[in-house]
Amino acid sequence: MSYAALLWYLGAFIVALGVLIVVHELGHYLVARLAGVKVLRFSVGFGKPIYRRCLGVDGTEWAIGAFPLGGYVKMLDEREGEVPAAELDRAFNRQPVGWRMLIVAAGPVANLLFAVLLYWVLFIHGVDELRPMLARPPVGSVAAAAGVEEGDLVRNVSGVAVSTAQELRWQLMQGLMERQPVVLEVMTSRNEIALRRLDTSFFDVAELDADFTTQLGVQPHHPRLRPVIGAVAPGSVAEVAGLLTGDEVRAINGRAIDEWSQLVTAVKASPGKSLAMTLARGSVTVEVALVPEETSERGVRIGRIGVGVRDDPAARAGLLVRVHLAPGEALARASIQTWETSLFSLRMIGRMLVGELSWKNISGPVTIADYAGQSARMGLDHYLKFLALISISLGVLNLLPVPILDGGHLLYYFIEVIKGGPLSERAMEIGQQVGLALLALLMAFAFYNDFNRLVSG
Repeated sequence: MSYAALLWYLGAFIVALGVLIVVHELGHYLVARLAGVKVLRFSVGFGKPIYRRCLGVDGTEWAIGAFPLGGYVKMLDEREGEVPAAELDRAFNRQPVGWRMLIVAAGPVANLLFAVLLYWVLFIHGVDELRPMLARPPVGSVAAAAGVEEGDLVRNVSGVAVSTAQELRWQLMQGLMERQPVVLEVMTSRNEIALRRLDTSFFDVAELDADFTTQLGVQPHHPRLRPVIGAVAPGSVAEVAGLLTGDEVRAINGRAIDEWSQLVTAVKASPGKSLAMTLARGSVTVEVALVPEETSERGVRIGRIGVGVRDDPAARAGLLVRVHLAPGEALARASIQTWETSLFSLRMIGRMLVGELSWKNISGPVTIADYAGQSARMGLDHYLKFLALISISLGVLNLLPVPILDGGHLLYYFIEVIKGGPLSERAMEIGQQVGLALLALLMAFAFYNDFNRLVSG
């Protein structure tokens, strides 16, 4: 990865993290102010502040910490220091348990509402999504055995209507997770309605990962595109070799190239090997030699030169569907999508806890940064969808009843309501230690998975 690309990915990650932390902490802050609690500090990040400023009647300190992986809102509290008698009624610990629960829950809820807002804006503005049209499946795959054909357009999955490739993927994952039969109703390229029954009985749900559609052979349709270069990445092998936007690749090592997929296949199959390219540049034929840089994809060595295909509006129009909704319908759709994604996340966590799903599905900051950079490169709508998904994950994670997380504090307050009094300091101290240990274990899994993904590509 070039230096410029690394900065792009890092910048996209920092912006995403900063926005989601601010949203989360604003939830705590606003409800605390509504309850009359005095807020001493609002910090994005931990550690020594690199920026601070006091604002407002209460002189609340707004700060940015040196370590940006998190944030906090510090409130007036007798458990953390002496409180003047005149301000006792503004201390967090003096508030009724109902207010304390609302203040704590406000952070995760703010993340979930933020996801609803993002989806709502996207649906109103309109987003281009891939149509759920399928490619010819690999021989021997589940999709091939089910009779899936090139150009099949999926209409519903086990009775649930789908209109985009994302919805198709979502319904397939739901079916696999619930171990339910998966039946695709498709419109064939001959304009006939047909059913494709996928035999998923062999599928090991415990090993479910991002590549499950490839394992099934359910792959998106790709149109035939001319091998014309539409973009050259700065600092890439292609740029160094002198390839230009608009060049049409005619041959590689003497073998004719008629479409873009052939170019991709030839480059991927040649990591570290010299390629002789014959290009048509206007009316001139140009010969170029280059060596694809070596990278990895799902553990396989592949070559890459850093070029993108020229946009073909006609082909793109046939692949995409515009999702555009009225404000009321968009709000309902955004709320449903956030709710279903939240429930699905909880089911995934539950299955990991009981050993029915692999812990390799946990992602750390490196993987999240990778997705942030990729989505940002794809456009603002994709980046906003990424933000919405991560915001949901952050909200759900913080609501888990684990001491040190917001959900753990909510658990304390529920117990307080039931027993008629707060837990002892000793019990809460033990809970914090357990919570820290669990959080450290979770982070260890996340970093381990990140490391594995870096090694395997």
